[in-house]
Amino acid sequence: MKREVIIAPGLWMPAAAMALLGARLAGYGYQAQVFAYSGRGAYEESLEALARFARGQTLFVGHSLGGVLMLEMLNRHPEIAADAVVLLGAPVRGCLAGRRFGQGGFGRWLMGACCPLWEERAARWTRGTPLGVVAGTLPLGLARTFGGGLPGPNDGVVCVEETTVEGMSARALVRQGHSMLVLSRRVGAMIAAFFAAGRFE
Repeated sequence: MKREVIIAPGLWMPAAAMALLGARLAGYGYQAQVFAYSGRGAYEESLEALARFARGQTLFVGHSLGGVLMLEMLNRHPEIAADAVVLLGAPVRGCLAGRRFGQGGFGRWLMGACCPLWEERAARWTRGTPLGVVAGTLPLGLARTFGGGLPGPNDGVVCVEETTVEGMSARALVRQGHSMLVLSRRVGAMIAAFFAAGRFE
């Protein structure tokens, strides 16, 4: 029997965008269940909806805003079991590109209620469960259009430093842009490896 994996997509990404990642994980013996939510909607409502959706599951993958939601949800709800968690390009410490984009009225409207999440903040993992972080280093994304690039290694939307979680078990850097993280064959294999052994190698 295949083990189920909860996948939370990023801002503006429909559940269908996770289909290829789900198919890749299926090849390793996992069955993906995608949490559908509105990234522009109320954060607290989405967080609690994810908690209800996740009950009974133990493997988790969150991309971008979905990773931010997943980290906070699992920290807040210790009663939800978790055997392993992987975050993909998740700006858990805030997002400079998001702050820049939100300076204009159109950007604020597009991001909706998630705007405050992009302010700088700390990020901590409060469990003993393995938490793996994957960050992209190919700077292709929002920042090339708005703001003229980002400091340090980044995936075009999120800086590697913004993905840092205090207490994470492992972090891997891959040469991918932000949206490509969920399409990458290599990333799919890395997630499966982390689920099996708590490390990316």
